[in-house]
Amino acid sequence: MERMKKGRSERSFGRERKDEPYYNRHNRFKEVASSSSNSSPASASDSPTNPQNLVGTCPDMCPAKERAQRERLRDLSILERLNGDASKTSAALAVKKFCRTISSADLNLADIRPLPVLKQTLDYLMKLLDSTKFPFETLHDFIFDRTRSIRQDLTRQNLVSLEAAQIYEDIVKFHIISHRKLAKCRERPEISSLCHLNVEQLIKCLLSLYDIYRLIGKGKGISDNEAEFYSLFVLLHLGNSLPNMGETLSLWYRQLAYSVHMTKEVRVAKKILRYAEMGNFKLFFSTVAMDLTNLQVSLIEPFLDEVRARAIVQFNQSCYKLQPFPLRHLSELLMVKEDELEQLCKSCSLETSMDVTGIKYLPCKQATFCIPKIGLPFNGLSTNQICSDT
Repeated sequence: MERMKKGRSERSFGRERKDEPYYNRHNRFKEVASSSSNSSPASASDSPTNPQNLVGTCPDMCPAKERAQRERLRDLSILERLNGDASKTSAALAVKKFCRTISSADLNLADIRPLPVLKQTLDYLMKLLDSTKFPFETLHDFIFDRTRSIRQDLTRQNLVSLEAAQIYEDIVKFHIISHRKLAKCRERPEISSLCHLNVEQLIKCLLSLYDIYRLIGKGKGISDNEAEFYSLFVLLHLGNSLPNMGETLSLWYRQLAYSVHMTKEVRVAKKILRYAEMGNFKLFFSTVAMDLTNLQVSLIEPFLDEVRARAIVQFNQSCYKLQPFPLRHLSELLMVKEDELEQLCKSCSLETSMDVTGIKYLPCKQATFCIPKIGLPFNGLSTNQICSDT
């Protein structure tokens, strides 16, 4: 049997038995999760660390004991300070910090927030994303840490329910919003590291979310957003410099329930990934513009210039040297503004030219192409190009 499995092609998809789990966590993330807040949710009876099925009793976003300690140590985020005072906060401002050093023996129910309080806390954090009083990096750092604490409390109580899945879905949305906004200034070294850590936590959140889907739904579609969130894992593979996601995507496909596999969202995501691998850039961008949801587009926008760079390489190598390619035509194909495309070409060490009528071109057969060390600029989908194509 093992030989038959190994003999399958890399792209083959196998159907599993109906009673077989359709998603198994990557081994690498199992090891990481055991020392962090993002352990795989499990039923209380199966959890060796939580035999009593703990239920937290903390009524506030931050336990009173932690609040008092952090006031004394002046360990308050700028978003938690009462009237700007670094030594004062309130129950309406303070949010429990993530702490990985607490052992199960030291757990106190008064320090653990129950599900309704966790939902209230996440709603408060998500509203902060719209704040204009602070730089986005400050908001991201604060919400990044506090959502890890929420996941930690979910894990400690072994909360596996539709409400827990919705919390994970909202946390995934936060990481995707951050993924897009941080990418706009990722050339800064400090932002580059934030981008990497954010994507790492995004992947962990998705894996935990899939475990919840498996445990409470058995592939029957327990959430209206289930197919969309499965498609996100596929679309993440468009990125060239992402953290190691463990097993191959083809193996992940084989472990996916057939009902999920055949949903529109997952099929479109697979199609987009295939178009990018084949170099069919026209179909890639038209499908992205027409068939993806806003959440899916937000996830892949930071990767679009990587795809555009591959397209530029293809045109540069395949076209005739004496027939330069019009930038306007290329910008329409790649759904990016002409001036942004020109800047992308310069970032890749390619020269552009202009004729006497003011039309810009990309001369072909240039041998200077290279990806900049600081990364490619961020250019989203040009709405003008989408409108013109439709």
